[in-house]
Amino acid sequence: MEKDIVPIKECANKILAIHDVMDLLNGKWKISIIACLCSKKMRYSELLKAVNGISGRMLSLNLKELEMNQLITRKVLDTQPVSIEYEITEYGSTLKNLTNTIADWGTLHRQRIINRK
Repeated sequence: MEKDIVPIKECANKILAIHDVMDLLNGKWKISIIACLCSKKMRYSELLKAVNGISGRMLSLNLKELEMNQLITRKVLDTQPVSIEYEITEYGSTLKNLTNTIADWGTLHRQRIINRK
């Protein structure tokens, strides 16, 4: 009977950890923003162009949440007009493998669906 409890507890711990990640990366845009910033530092306007379909308001909200969770940093540049640059933190860069894995799987899945037709 006790043998059955260990896998259930391990599963529950994994589910809890997965929920934590999903709560942190929820929504349509955060993973895309992180993936872009894993490649290079980007200004707000560059991110707005790179993340296809995101509105300025949604980009601002998501950037604030990612910064609050220490995944990215925000730097005000001394330019005219003032520019804002965003960069992945060391902690945030730990998500690079995850974003690469998601992108790879998404490419494979898209091909699978296209080839099925």
